[in-house]
Amino acid sequence: MRNIKTFGDLKASGYKSKSIKDELRDNLIQKIKNKETTFEGVHGYENTVIPELERAILSRHNINLLGLRGQAKTRLARLMINILDEYIPFVEGSEINDDPFQPISRYAKELLKEKGDDTPISWLHRSERFAEKLATPDVTVADIIGDVDPIKAANLKLSYADDRVIHYGMIPRANRCIFVINELPDLQARIQVALFNILQEGDVQIRGFKLRLPLDIQFLFTANPEDYTNRGSIVTPLKDRIGSQILTHYPADIETARLITEQEAKVLESQSQSISVPDLAKDLLEQIVFEARESDFIDSKSGVSARLSITAFENLLSTAELRALKSGDETTTVRLSDFVGIIPSITGKVELVYEGEQEGAAVVAYNLIGEAVKRLFEEFFPKIGKLKKQTEEGPYDDIVSWFFNQKDGFELLDDINDKEYKMMLDAISPLDDLLREYQPDIEKDDVYFEKEFVLWALVEFKLLSKFRFAEGTHFKDPYGSFISGI
Repeated sequence: MRNIKTFGDLKASGYKSKSIKDELRDNLIQKIKNKETTFEGVHGYENTVIPELERAILSRHNINLLGLRGQAKTRLARLMINILDEYIPFVEGSEINDDPFQPISRYAKELLKEKGDDTPISWLHRSERFAEKLATPDVTVADIIGDVDPIKAANLKLSYADDRVIHYGMIPRANRCIFVINELPDLQARIQVALFNILQEGDVQIRGFKLRLPLDIQFLFTANPEDYTNRGSIVTPLKDRIGSQILTHYPADIETARLITEQEAKVLESQSQSISVPDLAKDLLEQIVFEARESDFIDSKSGVSARLSITAFENLLSTAELRALKSGDETTTVRLSDFVGIIPSITGKVELVYEGEQEGAAVVAYNLIGEAVKRLFEEFFPKIGKLKKQTEEGPYDDIVSWFFNQKDGFELLDDINDKEYKMMLDAISPLDDLLREYQPDIEKDDVYFEKEFVLWALVEFKLLSKFRFAEGTHFKDPYGSFISGI
């Protein structure tokens, strides 16, 4: 089909043009019949957002994706191009991708009238049929719709009354394409008003011209609910003209969150070969994000982006890599103490409420790590009750006793090599007994991460205490030093 170069040959081939909404609808129907995945690489939306998006496409609606930051709204929009035809024909030289069967610009109409079946045809690939604009307060009507171009008028020696002096904006140039406006509420109200006619009638109005351009565009908007109160709003008549509003959401479980992080994190091959990441470490990282979304110190209305776990994972690997480089280890395994290295990823991705500001961003981030350790611990080990009888022996008593007998406590340094790190944890012999009883099938490479995980958990449950210092972490029995002082 792409070998066709003239309008006459295109007609002879039997090609039928269709609107972009019909094109999306027909291709989606075919994909569903063929059991193909319509939105590849989007996880957690299989039973919620994607069916709603498919229904909107079948209904030939313009769409608004409403959700907090980091909920794959833009990714969904960009994936819609995969439902388009691979190539479509347009009148060669047209600024607005004129359909040769239904030309709308003066240029295309005159060319077809002059050359008829000899009108040259070009082909537009679906990757070129996506236009995107971030709504900012400085966007003008001229940017997105068009305006009179005095330079064009001078060059062509035309008066301003001639429609050939018009310079088309982004929307007319996106004719027969998917056009996305991100963060729609940030668009000034008067600019939103300029979209009314385009959505309802497909028309554009430029200055005082009697111009009718029945544009063929699939509009897709994204918006954040926070914007409705903090920065702007979508004007009611515009909302009324958007066929479907679809609510997005964050992953509902750790497994889905892990899939997203592993897919999106930019990990170098050298890092993946030299650094082992225990499954528990991956779960813990995602749990930190879940804790952040529930934290009283973090503004839930602002949301906690999925980008937090992605950048945190990258930082976690880099922390382990830096430690291995300094200690001379060729390979290493992520340690729980390496999670201190993800704090910059947390502090840059969350909006704190007043109480959180009082605590400090770094303290809030450190507390999130502790809460995540506490939440996951009871999935692997016996629950630690608040109260127990003095005669009742618990599974953690031997570990606490071991620390009670350490007069100066126990220091676990951050930058020691793997051999020294393992020797130090092996010295706490009750940890081996605990893992043997409750985690007998643990992977050999994950043993030391779980040992350190137990120590951090016992701190969170007040059975041990710890504090950070420049070179590492100091663990000790919370009451031992007090009793020995007496």
